[in-house]
Amino acid sequence: MKRIAQTPRADWPQQLERIGFHFHSLDEQNLPRQVDRNTFFYWREDVAYEFEAQEIEALYAAALDLNQRCLEAVQHVIDHDLFARLAIAPDFAELIRASWDRDEPTLFGRFDMTMDALGVPKMYEFNADTPTSLIESSLAQWFWKAAVRPDADQFNSLHEALVSRWQWLRRHYRDARVLHFACMFDSQEDVCNVEYLMDTALQAGWSVKLTDLEQVGSDGRGGFYDGDDQPMELVFKLYPWEWMATSDYRTELAGCAVRWVEPPWKAVLSNKAILPILWDLFPGHPNLLEASFREATFAGRSYARKPFLSREGESVALVTPQGRFENPGEYGEEGFIYQAYSPAQRFDDRYTTLGVWLVDDVPSGLCVREELGPIAKNTSFFVPHYFQHG
Repeated sequence: MKRIAQTPRADWPQQLERIGFHFHSLDEQNLPRQVDRNTFFYWREDVAYEFEAQEIEALYAAALDLNQRCLEAVQHVIDHDLFARLAIAPDFAELIRASWDRDEPTLFGRFDMTMDALGVPKMYEFNADTPTSLIESSLAQWFWKAAVRPDADQFNSLHEALVSRWQWLRRHYRDARVLHFACMFDSQEDVCNVEYLMDTALQAGWSVKLTDLEQVGSDGRGGFYDGDDQPMELVFKLYPWEWMATSDYRTELAGCAVRWVEPPWKAVLSNKAILPILWDLFPGHPNLLEASFREATFAGRSYARKPFLSREGESVALVTPQGRFENPGEYGEEGFIYQAYSPAQRFDDRYTTLGVWLVDDVPSGLCVREELGPIAKNTSFFVPHYFQHG
């Protein structure tokens, strides 16, 4: 794995916007910033990451195996009623059980990982419920590769995999007339990610409708309706299950007829409390990092402290030989887990995090984020990648 300087495309902003990637340079107020050929705020293509084929193969194999281990961990949580250990309330636990028993299908997820000094992938966590960076991972870096590195390959079959999965879901939910896509319209990043997913569903034969979550209402009897009072039957929601489980509609979720993508059982895997459970189930697994509910487990050793529920690296702390690093935030009310510290690889003073995408339980793509500090954040740069065969 190498960080290689590149010559940016002269019209890269227009190329990104042409495919619907409109948030490549937004500020904290969702306003576009002035950019030129060599000015980057989020997406950057003045550098790229070059991988060796065996590194890609190792990431693929690790993600494939970790996904199976995660599914076994969900079954373990359900069989041994460990929901309280994950700070999941009894009523939401029943919704999860019912979803798992119905074998409700998943669309996608993303493992956040690093590779250690020996090139062995290690999982930091699983973005199992509401992963983003999708349009960047699927279309943006693919078109960059085609223009800049046409002789190289890329770990990226995301688009085709998503269309294929939506086709399967069309057969599975054959009675659903419309597939709703719901997100908060005040986030342009969320809207762009959801619009891209809508496009893949359209290509798979779905009738689709975009809905502002702020406009969704309920009849009080388990029926949910969009802003036009159209009944919602099947909904992709870019909104975390832990927020839904504490919303004003929480009591109506159990009896409602809506089917959700991602399904409720994914909330078990998006909760970082699953990490110590995974370690207990599979101690010494080469792609897992030791994790515990007890800080004392790591006495005298470096570790990460992570809230059960957090987003974009908020409220995460690292205790390392170089000192303590902390990203402030408001998470942690449910509790914290502690995980062995495995530093992200550094290139030119940038820490890199690798995201391996899964679609239909199959590894389908890779994204690379880089940050000046050791904790990845929402503002971390997205950098394209490529690899050379043999």
